[in-house]
Order: sequence, then structure tokens, then C-alpha cells
Amino acid sequence: MQSFQPPRRILMGPGPSDVSPRVLAALARPTIGHLDPEFQTFMEDTKAALSRLFNAPDHACIPLPAPGTAGMEAAMMNLLEPGDRCVVAVNGAFGGRMADMAGRAGATVVTVDHDWGQPVDPARVETALAEAPTKVLAFVHAETSTGARSDAAALCGLARKHGALSVVDCVTSLGGVAVDVAAWDADFVYSGTQKCLSAPPGLSPVAISKRAQAAITGRKEKVRNWLLDFNLIMAYWGGDGGRTYHHTAPINALYGLHESLVAIFEEGVQAASVRHARMHEALAAGIEAAGLRFLVDAKWRLPQLNTVIVPDGVDEAAVRAHVLKRWDLELGAGLGPLKGKVWRIGLMGASATPWHVRLCLTALCEALAAQGVKADVEQALAAADAKLG
Repeated sequence: MQSFQPPRRILMGPGPSDVSPRVLAALARPTIGHLDPEFQTFMEDTKAALSRLFNAPDHACIPLPAPGTAGMEAAMMNLLEPGDRCVVAVNGAFGGRMADMAGRAGATVVTVDHDWGQPVDPARVETALAEAPTKVLAFVHAETSTGARSDAAALCGLARKHGALSVVDCVTSLGGVAVDVAAWDADFVYSGTQKCLSAPPGLSPVAISKRAQAAITGRKEKVRNWLLDFNLIMAYWGGDGGRTYHHTAPINALYGLHESLVAIFEEGVQAASVRHARMHEALAAGIEAAGLRFLVDAKWRLPQLNTVIVPDGVDEAAVRAHVLKRWDLELGAGLGPLKGKVWRIGLMGASATPWHVRLCLTALCEALAAQGVKADVEQALAAADAKLG
């Protein structure tokens, strides 16, 4: 058996994104115990930083010890009990996953289904909420499978109006576009580290409102997931001073998250959002100059997740294989009904730079040309550079 030496890839798929050298260096710092007094101080600093990033001063903000999917599962398993009604807006793969998990929690699940690539329609959601008392409204703010953004403020407002708790998937949005938990008045918001925060995958930051906390502590039955049981995990993360052992925290992964938070605050959260928007504008100009089209209308398009329609007659998998082999560039494939029909191009965190935009356009045009498709790389780069200034 030999040590594994991974290839150096340029990550521009739907996640993970490139991890900066400073975050990689943080991961290599000395491991200490998860109950060490210094680590407990570090935990408080991490909680405060997440509260600031989410803009959730009155929420419990912690990183769960598993990827973003764990945040989704924690929301459903903690808030829902058998017989509870849960309305789930489904406009892509991850809305569908929410509905699956809600059903596994024993809830009566009502889905409001949309075409993939469309934002969630608040009017249709309100119709579903008005039909019967509802415990939870769940939706995806930034649907990773399509690149569509939905109106979180409007949807959380509907949850409040109809007496439901809101669950918001911000896995792809946090750090790339505005996430304002306080302004939304959201109840359970979760994200991941491997997208716009550009830390390695493996942690799920969450923000949980006092309403949601009360619903969890007032459950009739125990939470069906032990590791993610809020009542148990907060005995470790929630206490000032002495903490009760719950699990062995992923110490070094938390170092990486902490360093990524330091980096985004150094840049400025708003400045990071502006950077993602600028890179998207440049990439979009280049994509359109190359004769390609986007799946999502510009109004609802995520800057950090760009879903590009594969031209007729093009082998989309061959394009991805070409850019990986020739350029060490990873692009994402379509999921579900979009399989074989789109590419998903990530401009997330450390992967949202002018260099990434230019390289992606160059590699993509070359791969298309290899299949006989006319895609003028010079026009694409000139259009992108015009946006970059």
C-alpha cells in the first residue's frame, strides 16, 4: 500500500470548489482534544462567526459533523414527528431529497412540484399551505441541480403567515449570494462548507431559531437520528464553559472552516457576493458569445452555479472528459431529467476568479471544437474580458 497523491484539479463543478492554500494549511495544524479548554474557546469563536455570516444573532449556529446533506436530515428529523404535515417545494433534485427525508421522519408530505430550472412559485406554495395546518414548509434557496434561486424572504413569510416552521437549504448560496436569516425570519437554515466557503466537504453549518428549538425540545417522541439530535448535540456545542461529551468533533475539519470564515470576513461578505456576481457576468457573456445558452432565466440565475444547455448533437460526457484530461478542469453533469442535457459550471469561493472564467471558456470552446461545433474562443474571451474590465 502506498500514500495517495491526488492529481491537481481545477474544481469548477457544483462542488467541491477549489480550497485555498491558507485553508489547506489550517487543516494541517496540530490536532488537540475536542474537550481541550483552548478548543472550547475556538468553538465559541466559530459559533459567533457563523452567526455573523448567516446574520442570525438570535439563532443557535453550529457546524454539524457531516456534509450539507446532514443539515437537511437534521432539519427534517428534529422538526417532524409522525403525522405532522410538511409542505415541500420541489424544483430540482434537492427539493426532492427534502421530501424523501420528511417522509422518512413519518410526516405527511405534500409536494409542490415545479419544472426543473424554475424558481419556487410563492402563490402555489401558499395554496398548499392554506389547505390544512402545516408543521413545516421546506424549500431550496439555491437549487444546486439547476442553478435556480428562489425568493427565500417571500417563502419564509408565507410560513409565518400560516403558522409553519421554515426549513431553508442554503448549501450553495451561503457565501455567494445574500443569506439573511434574520430578515427572512427563517427557522432552520443549513449549508455546507465545500461550496462558496471553499473549505473541504464534511461539515454542515446550521442556524436554528428559538421557535424551532422550542418545537424540538417539545417533541412527543425522541428524534430518530441520534447523532443529529439537537437536544443532545447542543449539550456539547451550546454550553458556555463545561460541555457534555456527545461525539468526537472533527477537529481539523473545523480548523479549515474557521480559516475560511476568517478569509470571507477579511474580504467582506458583501464584497464576496459582488465578486461572485462579476465572475458570473463575465462567464455568461463568454458563454453566450460562444453560441451557448443557459437553462435558467437571468432574473433567477445563481451566479455561483451556471447551468449551460448542451447543444444538439454534442456528447456532453465527452466534453467533460476532454476538459478533465487536457486541462485538469472538472465540470459538472446534469442530474435527473437534466442528465446529458446540461453542464453545471461552478464559480464558487476560491473558484470565482477571472483566471477560472477565462480557463473555463478556453477549455469548453476547445472541447466543443473537437466535436465539430463552432465556438469562437477569441469572441468568448473578448466578451468575458469586457465584463471584467
